[in-house]
Amino acid sequence: MAVETPVCDFGRPAPDFSLPGVDGRIWTRDQCLGERGLLVMFICNHCPYVQSVRERIVRDVRELAALGIGSVAIMSNDVNDYPEDSFENMRRIAEEFNYPFPYLYDESQAVARAFGAVCTPDFFGYDAGLGLQYRGRLDASRKETAPPDVRRDLFEAMKQVAETGHGPAEQIPSMGCSIKWKAA
Repeated sequence: MAVETPVCDFGRPAPDFSLPGVDGRIWTRDQCLGERGLLVMFICNHCPYVQSVRERIVRDVRELAALGIGSVAIMSNDVNDYPEDSFENMRRIAEEFNYPFPYLYDESQAVARAFGAVCTPDFFGYDAGLGLQYRGRLDASRKETAPPDVRRDLFEAMKQVAETGHGPAEQIPSMGCSIKWKAA
């Protein structure tokens, strides 16, 4: 079932975190922060919405890094029910797609809850002071990749954040598979 993200809560502070990455390091929010902002992405391996945009995420993150935006991806799904999202598979996918960002495992799901993440992909774009400025989609892609000439919503929004410190007033929600929460 597809889930849409809520509207951007402008200025909401980015929760801190300390999570293991597929590179063997422990990463914190501040280590991921760029000079002009931070993009936090909740993604996973098995979701068709994420699979349809992996190459575009890599492209956009590389271009945003040149603008001073740091990026990080967090995987919060229950791997007991979704073994394709296991830490070993996270490492494999990060290598296969040459992820230019830390790919972190939120085993307790506490970080996803702190951010209010609801789906994969779920994008949170922050300014240099770690205030939320973007909570929208990457582009018009859904389970299928949108045409190559489609507007790059996430990239354009984060470029604006890098240049002005503010995200666009109008934002189209991201859509994807619900986060796979552990049974209570």
